[in-house]
Amino acid sequence: MSLRRPGAVERALSLFAPAEYSHRLKACLPQAGQAGLCHLMIQVLRESKRAPADVADRITRAGGVNLYGRPNFRVVWGWSRLTWIGGKWTDRDPATGGIIREAVELRRVPKYLPHDRWHLERWLPPALYGPPERWYEYTVEIENGLAIPALGPYPREGEYEHCLTLEGPRGEFLPLSASAVEWLIRAIEFSRAIPSSVRRRAALDREAKKDADYESWAYDRLDDAVPAFHAQPFVVRP
Repeated sequence: MSLRRPGAVERALSLFAPAEYSHRLKACLPQAGQAGLCHLMIQVLRESKRAPADVADRITRAGGVNLYGRPNFRVVWGWSRLTWIGGKWTDRDPATGGIIREAVELRRVPKYLPHDRWHLERWLPPALYGPPERWYEYTVEIENGLAIPALGPYPREGEYEHCLTLEGPRGEFLPLSASAVEWLIRAIEFSRAIPSSVRRRAALDREAKKDADYESWAYDRLDDAVPAFHAQPFVVRP
């Protein structure tokens, strides 16, 4: 969708930034309009999947809901989970690699890799992203004279962030399992109830064990590599 009608870009940008930042954005509108850089959305065809209703229900029961009535946890397909990214984009012809166009705009692109896996997300409240004015202060960038929020609009109702990718130990695909996801959510919620000092001590103990195991392994390898008696001649007397 291209926002070229008079006032359409201003209305779109007003959704992204508070009033104190609107003058920075509007100041770049004439140049952006002349250069044809005001496309704020692009549609891309990709594989799309949604978690089955029974899986979503079990996730909601396991993790509860937030203050907006939405689930605290959810599973999303990599290709289906999109996020706003603003900046300068270069579109190329897939056959020749030639540049088709360059544009400064907001696009919704896949948020996670790999794209062909299920990902577990947890909702975070808007307070964790700071006040809106600071969000735009740190994320608004200037490209070709156009001010654009690099991370999209401020998450006024919070945002879902990545917990883990559902895949095998070697990165192989795993089918979505309601019981496995429910167990993961309950484990995450249980760990949150553990005092931070206990979690920190457990993490330090794990690292210490890794170091001890490595030292033991290294000494064994060094011992195997050294010949008996350090290759010195010896005599055995009856």
